[in-house]
Amino acid sequence: MSSHQLPQRVRHALRFRQLQVESKIRVADSFWRIVFTSDGLQGFQSAGFDDHIKLFFPPTAGGAPALPTVGDDGIHWPDGVQPASRDYTPLAFDGERRLTLDFYIHQDGLASDWATQARPGDTLIAGGPRGSLVIPEDYAFQLYVCDESGLPALRRRLATQRAQQVHLYAFVDADVGESYLPATAGLTVHWLGHDAQQPGKVDRLLDALAALPLPEDNYYIWLTGEGGVVKRLSDHFLQQRQCDPRVVRAVAYWHQK
Repeated sequence: MSSHQLPQRVRHALRFRQLQVESKIRVADSFWRIVFTSDGLQGFQSAGFDDHIKLFFPPTAGGAPALPTVGDDGIHWPDGVQPASRDYTPLAFDGERRLTLDFYIHQDGLASDWATQARPGDTLIAGGPRGSLVIPEDYAFQLYVCDESGLPALRRRLATQRAQQVHLYAFVDADVGESYLPATAGLTVHWLGHDAQQPGKVDRLLDALAALPLPEDNYYIWLTGEGGVVKRLSDHFLQQRQCDPRVVRAVAYWHQK
């Protein structure tokens, strides 16, 4: 595979920004879509569809966490206490001062609970992204596996990919996925249903993937979701099918406790 077909890493200077909630709507009955504003977003960059920024949440609802300082010796938080944080994919940025994020709604989730209670004017801190993995959009064959946690990144990707074949296997209920994702020509979708933790579902997915023909080159594979599931999927493609590790991206978005 030639070098121009390979993903390229881009580094960004680490910056922290205080974001303020401008608006909030419910999407696909399963996500809170929140638009944040900040003059500090000048210079914000997110070049990769699955970039992650780290969100730092106030200890109390409606609270306003203070920005840390960044020096040669590291990151310093006021009072020496780093707020609780989670990683999120930027869904959209207007290039000036509005950043949009989608929060998947689930029980007992720090970020989900915050998003549910959030009101216009509430603030949090965002750090990063510290870098982007820029993945060519025109691989002829593209394969994506995710659950709800990966849908925002996938939504970004589907808007720009230029594949001849695109396959999606999603641990998502069909009504949620079809409502959330835009219609995409040439996309073959397999809705596997919610709850990736059921071993039988993962076994059936691996059987289906084993029967799926892969080209010898000009392909890209993206595997996300729960850590244990992602590991099994990664082993399937890298060890059993001997895929090129440079074009197989396997990232755990969360871990079963």
